[in-house]
Amino acid sequence: MSDVGTEGASEPTGGGGPAELESQKAVESEPDETRAADSGTETEAPDPEVESAAPSDAFEALGNEVRMAVLRALVDPERDDEGGEGGAVRTMTFSELFEASPADTTAGFAYHLRQLTGLFLEKTGEEGDEYGLTYAGRRVARAIAAGTYTDRVSFGPVPTGDACPLCASGDLAAVCEANYVTVACGDCDRAVLTLPFPPGARRDRDPERLLAAFDRHHRHRLSVMSDGHCPECAATMDAALASPPDSVTERLPDSEARRAQVRLDCAQCGCRLHAPVTLAVLEHPAVVAFFHDRGLNVRDRPIWNVGPEWAETVVSDDPWCVRVSVELDDEVLELFVAADCSVAATRRRSVEEVRQAS
Repeated sequence: MSDVGTEGASEPTGGGGPAELESQKAVESEPDETRAADSGTETEAPDPEVESAAPSDAFEALGNEVRMAVLRALVDPERDDEGGEGGAVRTMTFSELFEASPADTTAGFAYHLRQLTGLFLEKTGEEGDEYGLTYAGRRVARAIAAGTYTDRVSFGPVPTGDACPLCASGDLAAVCEANYVTVACGDCDRAVLTLPFPPGARRDRDPERLLAAFDRHHRHRLSVMSDGHCPECAATMDAALASPPDSVTERLPDSEARRAQVRLDCAQCGCRLHAPVTLAVLEHPAVVAFFHDRGLNVRDRPIWNVGPEWAETVVSDDPWCVRVSVELDDEVLELFVAADCSVAATRRRSVEEVRQAS
């Protein structure tokens, strides 16, 4: 089964694969609305409150080593505060933060704290004498700790142990260049996928565990996207079946050029995905159960080669409908994927029934 690429909108387009990717505040009801809800009267949910700051102001506030030290101190993984999320959530006093920073004077340090407070820090404690991270502060601090904005990781080639699904004769290997992993065949020189990989993932992992983490990371992202949620910003993903781009079809045999792909787009942050339809249904309950009934786990096969037992057939292109099938032992599971990428129906049949019908 062929290939996939995913990435976030802010990242450069990954290349080389037959399929490529181009990858709060609490809402509180007003008193009268609450009473209406208690009395059974239908009311519309209030719109969420949104407070926005200029992106330039937010990034300008981060541009100082003293301020970076404050954020890093508040996500120290070595400290496990009772009742919190381990090292990810903690509060510190002015004096504690000052000691953890490279600031020379308390007056200068107070200025830096003011620049962070509101966007990235909030005052906490009974007397407001402690500082904690806001949601944005946690995201930035964790990204700093993970090296997301600072580390460029390269490694490989690392053999995957899988045969190439494109030529069926070569072996696949993974190479990482500047946080993008490409899985390609050494014989036919074609890439199966190119996907971004967080730089923090390479820590404390040997090559085999690194590839397993890479597979799980993107399998999870594919599952979330297929469920209609953006893994980057949690907004709604628009889903549709579509013809592959010309850049993909021109590299395919004529027998595969008419296949469909899943297209998922986030209008909020621009994250998008082009992928084979099969990868969008790997976590469907019918698929999980089909494998489980045979003592198998569908996750045992990596996304760069889910196995020859899978097949895709275009049933209709107006409107789109694709039949994804998987054959195990003497039985075939068929999933009929509609134009909006939902699974309209599933069916189990014996291999003999399928052969007779075809």
